[in-house]
Amino acid sequence: MRLEIFEPRAEMQTELAIHLYEQGRLSVGKAHELAGLSLWEFRQILGSRRIPPHFDDDDLSQDLETLRQLDA
Repeated sequence: MRLEIFEPRAEMQTELAIHLYEQGRLSVGKAHELAGLSLWEFRQILGSRRIPPHFDDDDLSQDLETLRQLDA
């Protein structure tokens, strides 16, 4: 039997990360690091709260560059 331990600091960090991400003040990468969660876990929380992903022109440029490098 595993006992869940309440960790207020971890919960506060997660809430702060979500709030800063939602405001556009942190990227998803930095936000999931602040929360101490994997990217997948962090995105699951965002989805459950109906917080849309941020995707701007810089993100598109980085993704296209990555695809070009993978194709080479």
